[in-house]
Amino acid sequence: MKAQEFPVLLRRRTATTAGAIVLGLVALVFAWTADQASRLFEMLFAQAPYAPLIVTPLGLGLIVAFTRRYAPQARGSGIPQVIAGSDEPDRAVGAGLISMKTAAVKFVLTVMALLIGTSVGREGPTVQISAAIMAFMHRILRIELSSAVVIAGGAAGVSAAFNTPLAGVAFAIEELAASYHQRLALLAMAAVMISGLVSLGLAGDYVYFGAMHETLPLKGSLMVAPLAGVVGGVGGGLFSLAVLSFAGTAWAPVAFLRRRPVRFAVLCGLLLAICGIVTGGATWGAGYDTAKALVESHPEPLWFGPAKFFSTLITMLSGTPGGIFAPTLATGAGVGNMLAALFPGQPLGGVVLLGMIGYFVGVVRAPLTAVLIISEMTDSRAMVLPLLATAIIADGVSALVCRERLYHALSKAFILPQQHAQRVETAKA
Repeated sequence: MKAQEFPVLLRRRTATTAGAIVLGLVALVFAWTADQASRLFEMLFAQAPYAPLIVTPLGLGLIVAFTRRYAPQARGSGIPQVIAGSDEPDRAVGAGLISMKTAAVKFVLTVMALLIGTSVGREGPTVQISAAIMAFMHRILRIELSSAVVIAGGAAGVSAAFNTPLAGVAFAIEELAASYHQRLALLAMAAVMISGLVSLGLAGDYVYFGAMHETLPLKGSLMVAPLAGVVGGVGGGLFSLAVLSFAGTAWAPVAFLRRRPVRFAVLCGLLLAICGIVTGGATWGAGYDTAKALVESHPEPLWFGPAKFFSTLITMLSGTPGGIFAPTLATGAGVGNMLAALFPGQPLGGVVLLGMIGYFVGVVRAPLTAVLIISEMTDSRAMVLPLLATAIIADGVSALVCRERLYHALSKAFILPQQHAQRVETAKA
């Protein structure tokens, strides 16, 4: 190594380490704040059962209006923004895709969305916030901002949000990166492990959706896995197709709603409030408690899966900032709960896990990430083979229902004009 290269290398490593530590801390604060917001809304519902009919529609309308006017790059999950911004990181920061301003707005508005009872998660927003923090640390230390830095930051966000380091690395490979190379591998693994250690050291070695203590026997796996893959793939593919169709169709009624985003958000809020009241509050928030109960083999009503599907779809269509990772996993647990009724002799927790991964892969189309996330966050490593089989089937089935991968299709709305021109030229060549 040349002597003049050492200061640059030192600054780069400092930026990566400091960024991973900071984003790990921010992810923990975000998680705690989001949980408190959900609890406050539950307290409001307990004291005034019909208050959501006012709070949720008006709150969602205000959030969407603020987002569209002051921080349009903060809308939605956050993962599409990181995918779009990784091609040209410096311009992406300037455009607000991965800026600290957008990250701060994303933090606040996601918490507010939980405070009014929408069906959102914090994991997708954590990816965008983490990518912004990693980019910021490199910029203040005057280190060239590369695609690998942005992807590593986003992957570290997954690790910190779920307390699943291996899944963070897989997410960088499967979902964020168009191609995988050595520099990305080193940066992603370093950032993921550091942020994971911060989360582990402060929050403890918790399992995100509870521990699954039962396993499916071979015969049970052979029966349940194919069905869970097909049902989950169809359900997840339909969710993605509905989201993308709403964004792209020229059908007059949908186009009418798109031209009135704030009014449409108020309507979505009203539908969410009604759904939540009818289900006794089961569809509000990320759905952790119900999903955890199912994973730990405590039965829940069979209508939970379809109701959570509806509430998550309506929330996403509204355009509010917030992720779908946790609500999708909770919906998948509901799918597994319905499948378990067909297999009364099989352990409920095992069937629920297969339904969870089938639907999750059907939506996000990242089978390796899904297997690692679910096996790590439920302490169910003995279920890896049936989980993998279900994920592969669900991925194939979902592709038949919806050709485009959800996050990558949504990222097109955030592609910078320069990137679009370059892609057009590349396609012509």
